[in-house]
Amino acid sequence: MSNKYEMDMCNGPLLGKILIFTLPLMASGILQLLFNAADMVVAGQFAGSMALGAIGATSSLINLLINVFMGLSVGANVTIAHFYGARRDEDVSQTVHTTIALAIISGVLLIFIGYFASGPLLVLMGTPEEIIGYSTLYMQIYFAGIPAMLLYNFGAAILRAVGDTKRPLIYLSIAGVINVILNLFFVIKFNMGVAGVALATIISQFFSAALVVITLMKSDSAIHFEWRQMRLYKNKVLRIMRIGLPAGFQGAVFAISNVLIQSSVNSFGAIAVAGNTASMNLEGFVYNAMNSFHQTAISFTGQNMGAHRHDRVRKTLSLCLICVSVTGLLLGGMSVLFGHRLLALYSSDMEVITFGYRRVTIIMWSYFLCGLMDVAVGSIRGMGYSVMPMIVSLLGACAFRVVWIYTIFSMIHTPECLYISYPISWILTFSVHMCCYFKVTKNLK
Repeated sequence: MSNKYEMDMCNGPLLGKILIFTLPLMASGILQLLFNAADMVVAGQFAGSMALGAIGATSSLINLLINVFMGLSVGANVTIAHFYGARRDEDVSQTVHTTIALAIISGVLLIFIGYFASGPLLVLMGTPEEIIGYSTLYMQIYFAGIPAMLLYNFGAAILRAVGDTKRPLIYLSIAGVINVILNLFFVIKFNMGVAGVALATIISQFFSAALVVITLMKSDSAIHFEWRQMRLYKNKVLRIMRIGLPAGFQGAVFAISNVLIQSSVNSFGAIAVAGNTASMNLEGFVYNAMNSFHQTAISFTGQNMGAHRHDRVRKTLSLCLICVSVTGLLLGGMSVLFGHRLLALYSSDMEVITFGYRRVTIIMWSYFLCGLMDVAVGSIRGMGYSVMPMIVSLLGACAFRVVWIYTIFSMIHTPECLYISYPISWILTFSVHMCCYFKVTKNLK
């Protein structure tokens, strides 16, 4: 029975259900980062600092290219959660089939965008000459597997909308083990370098995508999927895009600001790029742990909005804010305390470690602020408002960082000056998001 994996978020003790839902989600995020870290470790230890830097130099650009489409999975999650909470099974089914169709179409389109745009965009970013060839090769291979990645993420969004976070964790674990084994095989055995890392990633993604689709096909609930019924239902596409496109556009513009920051890091040289890469990968563990509460806020708010349980919408936000603060402060503090040892896992080069720790000491102590900001966005978006948090985030975080780079950073050209823009932008954006939240909930009354 598939129903045992689903969750009624509209009744019963809220904190217990939030934790039951969030912990597998958190484990999935951290596990995914562990496997990504394995990519970095294998590249850095067995292919050298140049390979590590080459992979790291692509991360913000990859996010830029895929974030618009990933935003559609947020729209699907909210839409399905609303219908599921309202017990509108036919609408749930139509949204599921529309979501899978969108994932496939988006993935195929991204193959071509990623292949042809990667080289010119890396040049535009000022990627160091000694690593740009490796970075381009990595991206071109990576994007060949984008349809599978989107299929897994869209499918996981469907499962999260009905309360199932356990099976995506299992599937991610299986794919991750495959990824690590293939990494070692391609990089160490066949000396394939960044090409081996990229190839291992896309093969593992096809496994996770297949497992998610099989789960939906075997489901006996409203999320049951059949290939012959897959089509784009116009009203469902519009509803998904109304919520998902602003979310995706926000992610893309965030990625643009990160591309500018990456370009600024590139100005310090290849060693700085490698150190920044290791630090960012370490931050990813804390971010994914906190981001699980952002996704929890979306799903719980969505179901309770569908069921018109507005009291539980407000309580969901309060509990998620408390939980994300504790998580961010605990993990961020541990990262600062053990930063040198953790960075040494990525590279044995002391220059790389030293530069990476300069970022850790500034970002990690304040990272809980990013968690607060994301939870507020998740709650507002779960209520069906997507344009408002997009505008606030673009002005409060993205525009602020761009202005900072061209003003303050241009005058004080140091890594510390660049990194301090993050916590300042988080404080500003979270404050405005909370004002918007109170305005929205006032309208609900």
